[in-house]
Amino acid sequence: MAVTNVSGGAWAAARADLVGGWRQRELWGHLGWQDIRQRYRRSVLGPIWITISMAVTAVALGVLYAGLFGNPLEKQLPYILVGFIVWAFISGCILEGADVFIANEGLIKHLPAPISVHVYRLVWRQTLLFAHNLIVYAVMLMVFPRALHWSSLMAFPAFALLALNGAWVALLFGMASARFRDLNPIIGSLVQLTFFLTPVVWIYDDLLNSPNPTTAERARIAEVNPFLHFIEIIRRPMLGESLVWHSWVIVLAITVVGWVVTLWALRRYRSRVSYWV
Repeated sequence: MAVTNVSGGAWAAARADLVGGWRQRELWGHLGWQDIRQRYRRSVLGPIWITISMAVTAVALGVLYAGLFGNPLEKQLPYILVGFIVWAFISGCILEGADVFIANEGLIKHLPAPISVHVYRLVWRQTLLFAHNLIVYAVMLMVFPRALHWSSLMAFPAFALLALNGAWVALLFGMASARFRDLNPIIGSLVQLTFFLTPVVWIYDDLLNSPNPTTAERARIAEVNPFLHFIEIIRRPMLGESLVWHSWVIVLAITVVGWVVTLWALRRYRSRVSYWV
């Protein structure tokens, strides 16, 4: 009975941490916005630099890869641009998530708040960056008009799924990195490698439909890359393309499994984070 009570108390504490952190929306919302303002405090253009940087990178790579793959610029550039916007959110949640508790050591030790506050702050900050980058997307739609349909509204639940996964990734990786500091550089290297293995700048459907059967067969290997599905569920509706429902199923399955594992880890190790940092 004692073991059951301890286990039940740990689950209640983990649940209370997530709920309590969510209720402090005014705190982490303000901190997330201040993070962006602080980063560009002395610049003239401020957060607009986020948009400019994204636009320059996407245009440069769009021109480069359009030439390499022999695709028209109006096809390659929007694909790369939206892929970059989504990838920036995903990689930001992973890389900053691995450092979320270490970077907030002072607040964790001196501010009596749930540790999930720092995760919500991170996801909110990445959401604000994503919103800034949508300015580039709006300009792209004016330069290269796309036929958007009602299915394009699926981009909203797709982004909600990205945010949900960003939260559990930050929680899980944040706790693991606080305990094992060598994980940070490992995660950084893996994210860089994964970028090249994920169809962010190369068009998956083109390789899949290649007249070369060897190329088409190798392209199918990308299906085992979960990042492909996370990008596709939001990029396709944003570009007015048809939805690929099996990608939604895979993302939903990853969301459920990820949160189950994270809740288990939060139950066991939440109280130790303040000691590890």
